[in-house]
Amino acid sequence: MHEIYESTRDHARKISGKQAIIEGISPDGGLYVWPGLADVSLDLSVICKQSYQENAVYILRHLLPDYTEEELKTCVRNAYGHSFASPDVTPLRKVDDVYVLELFHGPTSAFKDVALTLLPWLMSTALKQYHQKALILTATSGDTGKAALSGFQDVDDTGIIVFYPDGKVSQTQYRQMATQRGNNVKVFGVKGNFDDAQSQVKRLFLDESLRQIAADHKVLLSSANSINIGRLVPQIVYYFESYKQLVAQGVISIGDKISFSVPTGNFGDVLAGYYGYLMGLPVEKFYVASNANHILTDFLTTGVYDKNRDFIQTISPSMDILISSNLERLLYYASGCDTAFVSQCMQDLQTTGRYEVSKEVLETIQSLFACGYVDDAQTKEVIGKTYEQTGIVLDPHSAIGYEIGKQAASRPMVTLATASPYKFSRDVLSSVGVACDDEFEAMKKLADINQDPMPVGLAQLESLPILHEDVIAIEDMKENVADYIRKWFHD
Repeated sequence: MHEIYESTRDHARKISGKQAIIEGISPDGGLYVWPGLADVSLDLSVICKQSYQENAVYILRHLLPDYTEEELKTCVRNAYGHSFASPDVTPLRKVDDVYVLELFHGPTSAFKDVALTLLPWLMSTALKQYHQKALILTATSGDTGKAALSGFQDVDDTGIIVFYPDGKVSQTQYRQMATQRGNNVKVFGVKGNFDDAQSQVKRLFLDESLRQIAADHKVLLSSANSINIGRLVPQIVYYFESYKQLVAQGVISIGDKISFSVPTGNFGDVLAGYYGYLMGLPVEKFYVASNANHILTDFLTTGVYDKNRDFIQTISPSMDILISSNLERLLYYASGCDTAFVSQCMQDLQTTGRYEVSKEVLETIQSLFACGYVDDAQTKEVIGKTYEQTGIVLDPHSAIGYEIGKQAASRPMVTLATASPYKFSRDVLSSVGVACDDEFEAMKKLADINQDPMPVGLAQLESLPILHEDVIAIEDMKENVADYIRKWFHD
């Protein structure tokens, strides 16, 4: 009855929400989607009267019907009851003529917290029902890693391994991961970029010999990346929350359309907004904001997705991505749920590094999605100019979304602020004309000029010991995962 999710690559693969969360990725390599998503109709008048936690339960009840309402209430309460600095969880702030949705008030100061404080509870609830254990394998471009480690730290019946690209995350992001405590956590730097790590993690999920080792220890391999539907659906809530706050502020009336500008690399954050749109959120346009690795800008403009290009390391490292995994889900919906088409695109991407969609599919996508990109020099200019004109400090990712939102004609415009500026303090400081080479000294100097205080979790980083120092080759990831399974999940 509740087997509503299917693979983007095969209609025949049907499972429930709990099973999809446990598995993370389909055995055929596809991502789990719900074909009937557009048939869901959420009541905006109800949403505009409820608290964040109430809205989370209300929305997830439609998306995860095999969870009882009491299970969802418990998961949501445990996730959001005490973890966020703001009682609104994701407050909305007007900056000049756009509205900035602040998603960084959670325990690790990044938007990933909104989902990764909830996913462990959803996962744990599902594991108990099926009497299973799970090992979470996650590649990160910077923020997902710490948020996942924090969320899954010492959670019963789970272990977690995070892989990050060595030397390609900010110093603050590195220290957040390298200092992570927990008996069930392990962190590896890998020699390569995020795409290398993410592609290998996907291969590990499908590796028969590794899956057998896991099965021998009664363990399932799963993911905390947004390829996991349990990571994606909690992010839908804050899109509706921004709408609720605009109504409460008298900016719009219920039923009015708004637009969003979303800084993204893996396409998960903006896809959550698209899911909200399918479920009744009145949206005029989504603006996909990219950095110098503007593969999404090129795709949304031409219909050609081509990763055969130079990888550029930028000051917005969480967006330094050339394989945008969640785009696969958009292709599924934009093509009328054509799994054969999606499967062919993904096969082409794997074999040739590129694929091209039809004119009809591209026009469907372009009717709702616009795009733009901002390079490092422009990003620094935006940070400096915004601070000078408004007193608000943006991090390099949020600045990209803010600039694309400012350039757009659509109003009201909500732009997503995805990380605290304190996580990238050296680059932020240099953008406002203050030089500082030391990351922790830069945080202190930033605190002198920023309206918002330094998050407690970041303030404590300097004194924490480094616990994870391993750097490995991509080809060594499998054996390290196998070793972890044997050591952690022994009888």
